[in-house]
Amino acid sequence: MKGFVAMMAFAMLGGCASFNQAPAPADWTHWTCDSQASVDWRYLDAGKNSVEVKLGGSTQVYHLKAEPGASGELYSDGVLAFHSKGNEGLVYWVATNDLIGRACKAQ
Repeated sequence: MKGFVAMMAFAMLGGCASFNQAPAPADWTHWTCDSQASVDWRYLDAGKNSVEVKLGGSTQVYHLKAEPGASGELYSDGVLAFHSKGNEGLVYWVATNDLIGRACKAQ
């Protein structure tokens, strides 16, 4: 009987936890850069405070936070930076300042 009660308590807690989950992120936006690099990205919240980025069809996802920028939107995690302005952007490695691609946009 104690096992059944414990099992029911876990089931109820699990059900409550699902109500507190954030809404699923929107579909991925696919861009191709002048270097032919492939970039998939999406906003994680309505306030556009963070994005997820995948490079070259990889399953590795970078979670980038908004950074102050001169114009457009700049996101970084200290490893990768994603800068968008209007309908295009650029992506680069932060530490080495190596450009992955510029003029990235939907094709």
